[in-house]
Amino acid sequence: MPEHTPAGSVLTVRYLGGPTALLEIGGVRLLADPTFDAPGEHPVGDRALTKTMGAVAAPDEIGPVDAVLLSHDQHPDNLDDGGRAYVERAPLTLSTEAAAGRLGGTVRALPNWEHVELPRPGGGALRITGVPAQHGPDGTEHLTGPVTGFVLTGDGLPATYVSGDNASLDVVREIAGRLGPFDVALLFAGAARTPLLDGDLTLGSAAAAEAAGILGARDVVPLHFEGWAHFSQGRDTLAEPFAAFSGGFHLLEPGQTVTL
Repeated sequence: MPEHTPAGSVLTVRYLGGPTALLEIGGVRLLADPTFDAPGEHPVGDRALTKTMGAVAAPDEIGPVDAVLLSHDQHPDNLDDGGRAYVERAPLTLSTEAAAGRLGGTVRALPNWEHVELPRPGGGALRITGVPAQHGPDGTEHLTGPVTGFVLTGDGLPATYVSGDNASLDVVREIAGRLGPFDVALLFAGAARTPLLDGDLTLGSAAAAEAAGILGARDVVPLHFEGWAHFSQGRDTLAEPFAAFSGGFHLLEPGQTVTL
């Protein structure tokens, strides 16, 4: 397993609300799960998800990125109408095979454990590896659909895990065993719930803290824990489970940036 990258290496994370974050690492700009719509109802089949928080930045404020990291396209809390419009203009979006088939354009499938490399302005490359994500309890993928996570690595860069909508600590253990330890973990939390099944669709607060330990993370930034009505946990439940975490815990306000 690789050693932790020296603390002087830099990753900047700007939290934009929900699952959406702007990442800058090694001179490469990435946008995770773009969501830009105003609060309101978003249909999903014969039901709807309710967005409760508006975007804190418009797409034009974010500007161009080198790639979008899209955990999945089938749920509007990870890709809403404004996010779809952004993806249409992006030079590259990495996601699931199902998303690439549905969205087309510059959306590219990144299968588990495979990688792509994006050139860094000063030379070298940022490697983006697709990793598993399980969007709910065991045996529910036929209801929730395929999801992916991402690992970012490169010479002199902090090894970074972006979980996507993953609810399984066994999946976290597999990723840690193959690619860990990690300098930074961006963990989608919130313990999302749906009437369709019994169990969490994403990590709850205590599970996120356990995941951080499994990953050996030096720093943790929670994402996707507020802004939608189907979260059963949120900002007020995250701090306590991380009280014993020995690394840096960064519970950002919408629009806030942290440099790690």
